Amino acid sequence: LVDLLENGTPRGKKDAATALFNLCIYHGNKGRAVRAGIVTALVKMLSDSTRHRMVDEALTILSVLANNQDAKSAIVKANTLPALIGILQTDQTRNRENAAAILLSLCKRDTEKLITIGRLGAVVPLMDLSKNGTERGKRKAISLLELLRKACQ
Repeated sequence: LVDLLENGTPRGKKDAATALFNLCIYHGNKGRAVRAGIVTALVKMLSDSTRHRMVDEALTILSVLANNQDAKSAIVKANTLPALIGILQTDQTRNRENAAAILLSLCKRDTEKLITIGRLGAVVPLMDLSKNGTERGKRKAISLLELLRKACQ
């Protein structure tokens, strides 16, 4: 499925993303998906402009994976923080919310990562999301902003 996600036809990629999302909902499959290389494939989808139609799917799957320790490590190791900050700065509400949710999972107990996302420019788009997002987006943004405030004191 990970190979299909990376190399399949547009329809094959969508189907693989749907199947992987459903598999990753079950906690026991998250580690398997990480070992199969899903994080690398999803990060490529975030940064590859030719795959722009798959950003929503990539973020949705990453948000499901981000509460798994192996996935967190793989997401950070793949240098995903700048891409997630970039997505916060777009006008795609759902993508912004998922980026904030992923960042919150990655940074919740990590002052160094919080300082990094602050330096990468997360504060202004998070403030905007906290005012103009959906209830879920507002909650994630407010939580991240509060953690950032505490980390920078």
